[in-house]
Amino acid sequence: MQCPKCRGSMRTYERNGVHIEQCDNCRGIFLDYGELETLTRMETQYHAPPPPAPGHAPGPAWGAPQHGGHYGHHRGQRSWVGMLFST
Repeated sequence: MQCPKCRGSMRTYERNGVHIEQCDNCRGIFLDYGELETLTRMETQYHAPPPPAPGHAPGPAWGAPQHGGHYGHHRGQRSWVGMLFST
């Protein structure tokens, strides 16, 4: 397959069920039909707050000691695109 931009050689990658074509020459990234919608859905799920634990109260009771920090998993500053190309 040839790159539509520079006519370089294209390579296909599969990351998390998404097929991505990348040019070996200009490093351009091209998506098949529907892949942009898949990436958008994955991004929404990645940034969604975690569901509450079953049987867990929504918050501390009045007067209960509060613990500092974050509840749940902290994802840091890593983007969803970084997930696709991480090894």
